[in-house]
Amino acid sequence: MVAAPLRQFAGARRRLIEELQGKGIADLAVLKAFDDVPRHLFVPSGVQHRAYEDAPLPIGHAQTISQPWVHAKYLELLALTGRERVLEIGTGSGFQTALLTRLASQVFSIERIPALAEEARAALGACGIAHVVQRVGDGTLGWPEHGPYDAILVGAASPDVPQPLVDQLAVGGQLLVPVGGRDEQVLLRVRRTETGMTRTRLDAMRFVPLIGAHGFSS
Repeated sequence: MVAAPLRQFAGARRRLIEELQGKGIADLAVLKAFDDVPRHLFVPSGVQHRAYEDAPLPIGHAQTISQPWVHAKYLELLALTGRERVLEIGTGSGFQTALLTRLASQVFSIERIPALAEEARAALGACGIAHVVQRVGDGTLGWPEHGPYDAILVGAASPDVPQPLVDQLAVGGQLLVPVGGRDEQVLLRVRRTETGMTRTRLDAMRFVPLIGAHGFSS
C-alpha cells in the first residue's frame, strides 16, 4: 500500500463524515475517530481514489474492507467510553483496528491470514499506532490469555455465535457478531449478565464468512 499525501483526501474525508451523519451516525467520538484515521492508508493503492466512498473495497486475499457505515454502526452500537478492553476478530485491513484505538483502552486483534495481518500491521505503523496486540490464528477460538473482554466484535459472518467468544466476555460485556448463512446474516448483540446471557437481533448485514473451528469450514 503506497501512502498518498493526507491533504489529497482531506475534502473526501470530510464528505464521508457528513455522509455518515446523514445516514444516522450521531456518536461524536465515532465521527472524530473517522476524522483521525486516514482510510486510504488501509486499502491497496489501486483503489485509494475510492477510499472515502461509503462502500466496501477489495484488499486482496479474497477479503474486503467493510463499508464505512458498517464500521461506524458497529462502533456506535458498542458505545465505548475509552476504558474498555476490546477483542477484534478479523483484523482485515486494520482500519477498524485503528478506529478502536481511538475509542478503547486496550485493543487485541486476531487475523486468520498471515499476509493480511502483516499488511495491517504496516498500515497501523504508518499511522503511528504501535500499541495494538495482534496475532495470527483462528478467531473463533478468541484469545483467552488476555480475557475477559468488555467488548468483542466479529468482522465476518458466523453460522452461529462462537461459544468461546461468549465465554471470554466480562460480566457486563457485549459481543457483536453477524450470524446466518454465507450470503445473508443478522447482526446479533450478546450481553453477559450476572445470571447468564441475553441476545438481541439488530441490523441485516452481509459479510465474508468467518472461517474456523466455530465458524464456517474453508
